[in-house]
Amino acid sequence: MVEMDGALLVAHGSRDPDWSQPFETVAQLLRDGRPGLAVELGFVEIQEPRSLEAGDALARQGCRHVLVVPMFLGAGHHVRVDMAKLLEQLRENWRGVEWRLAPAIGEMPVFHRAVAGVLDEALRTGLEGP
Repeated sequence: MVEMDGALLVAHGSRDPDWSQPFETVAQLLRDGRPGLAVELGFVEIQEPRSLEAGDALARQGCRHVLVVPMFLGAGHHVRVDMAKLLEQLRENWRGVEWRLAPAIGEMPVFHRAVAGVLDEALRTGLEGP
């Protein structure tokens, strides 16, 4: 298996600028934990940068192996259709880059375990939201 040198995190996007903060936090944690990995966050709609622009940025940084990670709970239209179009465009624009698509994060068993852990903690401690 080829070690990835770039990660493109793709989220939906929102008109509320605070909405993207958790995704930006995840991107920064990934950067901090993997210093040799280039990480960009892009959005399918509404917010900037768009996912194609974020992918272009990774290729311009010299990445040759990029994992595209849909930051969605399930594989709906954006994952099934929009990610296929995104990969097609990135592959056409950057023929020297290998673009691999990961499953939506909500389909990964490790994500299920993490969410169950968060919920267990909330149930034990009575954590409250904002």
